Amino acid sequence: MKKFILVAVLLIFNCSMSFAQCAMCRATVGSNLSEGRGVIGTGINDGILLMLVFTYLSIPTLIYVWFRTAKKEMRLKMHK
Repeated sequence: MKKFILVAVLLIFNCSMSFAQCAMCRATVGSNLSEGRGVIGTGINDGILLMLVFTYLSIPTLIYVWFRTAKKEMRLKMHK
């Protein structure tokens, strides 16, 4: 359980750093698109979407693993 808490805390701190980067990426995309350089902007937009997808996939995965582990622990306590 201690490992899970450590991983959760590290993920929370990591997300805050990635949100800071997204703001800078968005500003770069806005300036590039306004200057007519759309290729750079679309590449950065794809990167932002990739970070978003992994964030939204990792959270349900962690919740599933947590519930499955808790369920196994409950079964072991019931059989003792």
